[in-house]
Amino acid sequence: MSKYQTINHQQLELLEREVPAKQPAKRVNIVSLKLVRESSVLYRERQIKSPEDVYKLLKPFLAEADREKFVVVCLDTKNQPTAINVCHVGSLNSSIVHPREVFKSAILSNSASIIVAHNHPSSDPTPSREDIDVTRRLVEAGRIVGIELLDHVIVGEERFVSLKEKGYV
Repeated sequence: MSKYQTINHQQLELLEREVPAKQPAKRVNIVSLKLVRESSVLYRERQIKSPEDVYKLLKPFLAEADREKFVVVCLDTKNQPTAINVCHVGSLNSSIVHPREVFKSAILSNSASIIVAHNHPSSDPTPSREDIDVTRRLVEAGRIVGIELLDHVIVGEERFVSLKEKGYV
């Protein structure tokens, strides 16, 4: 019981003593975070049940893009999409994606799970080593934050590859 003693007077005096200012005080911003709807799309299927459903939903966003776009689809507990976020726009042949950026929209929209997707402007959806590495990092990050990564779909002009079907998720 002696470990939980109250602060003695000497410690209290140290806390109350003013410290001479050697530099001006740092201003700290008080902020709030919001998810802002920019537009919306109608999704007649209502629920994502397969990689093909992801392809159909995202093909208009990704198939004809001239640069890599990395997209996060936020899902509720019934696998119904609640938000789509273009997380990153890369160059002709690369896109650097970090888990904190991927999960930011998922956390703000209270997602139960996510599906990520990106395009290959070459129209060949064959996954690269970087695609596989990013997927594994996102799976691990999802475990930590409690939002499951269901799939990573690579979109080409007329076909797609599911990294879940390939065994990487």
